[in-house]
Amino acid sequence: MIHCRSVSDVAAAMRRGVVPRGGGHCFAGRSSRGIVLDMSGLDRISVAADCVATIGAGARLGQVYAELHAHGRTIPAGCGDTVGIAGLTLGGGIGLLGRVHGLTCDRLIGAQVVLADRTVVECDRDREPDLFWALRGAGGCQFGVVTELRFDTVPEPMTTRVEACWRGIPFGELVSAWQAWAPDAPDELTVNLTVEAGQAVLSGASTLDEPTTRELLREFPGVRLRADLPYSRLKSTFADPRDLPVRIRSEFFSDALSESTVDSLLAHLRGGRLAFTAMGGAYNRVAEDATAFAHRGERFLLEHVAAPADPWVDRSWAIAHPEGSGRVYPNFPDLALDDPAEAYHAGNHARLAAVKRAYDPHRFFDFPQAIQGTK
Repeated sequence: MIHCRSVSDVAAAMRRGVVPRGGGHCFAGRSSRGIVLDMSGLDRISVAADCVATIGAGARLGQVYAELHAHGRTIPAGCGDTVGIAGLTLGGGIGLLGRVHGLTCDRLIGAQVVLADRTVVECDRDREPDLFWALRGAGGCQFGVVTELRFDTVPEPMTTRVEACWRGIPFGELVSAWQAWAPDAPDELTVNLTVEAGQAVLSGASTLDEPTTRELLREFPGVRLRADLPYSRLKSTFADPRDLPVRIRSEFFSDALSESTVDSLLAHLRGGRLAFTAMGGAYNRVAEDATAFAHRGERFLLEHVAAPADPWVDRSWAIAHPEGSGRVYPNFPDLALDDPAEAYHAGNHARLAAVKRAYDPHRFFDFPQAIQGTK
């Protein structure tokens, strides 16, 4: 492992097989293989008068939210305090403000990148525009090592926290109700659903007031609301306390699962859990080719989560897959995919392969399922 505290440290460390690590949350273990560049020393965060935040690639979300809160600003991003901002952004970035403000990468307006030849480049819509396009959603460390990111921040909202837990009810009806409602709810309301053996949990947040939020959730009994939470405080309340290794297989869905498929998923649910994440809203108001993130017409994301060696993950994924869109979130890498290029990048793959040839012609930044293309 090489500890980097500056851009020059990153450039000096470049040799075959380097893998940058910001947060260390890669479910495929990419951030712990080969020669690891520990980016945690590049964690400086600043906010300019125009509300543009410059964030070092080693910063983690807990730091980011706290610093932006001091300026009354935030960005749409994930929940875990220890998630790295760089990896999250480069693969898209789904979170509780996403249906209002889009992906984390949709707020990215510039980045600093160290290329394989040790050249340091600045990219945005005007400088190195193809590289900038590719950094917004293709996945981490495909074209170079990102050392700094610049975001167009948004005002930090006050939020209403949403949570409910049920046991001993027909979960099939709950899943069907959620599918029909959550992706079409007002953009200001994001509510996700997790189902495991014997328990279902509804969780999310609203930037609307408590009475309005309660009225929108009227068909879900027993919902508990906690109003007047700054967004930066809300995030830590949803951090998952289970710090255990897991394996995830996931897929986006552009239509609701059929009743028979839901019944089959629940009948085969054992030690794992099904996690439904609502899409729609601002996620889908961006053209599929406007950024590298191609999954702009989806209703929800379904994750199958269990212990790393549990074969249930593959069985459960196979049950749902025939009704899926075939699209997979780049931040949930899946080593079992038959065609990762199509799954991760769909119609954007050809352009991404061209960017790869231009910026990494000797495939310095290759790892399993790196973007492939003719040299």
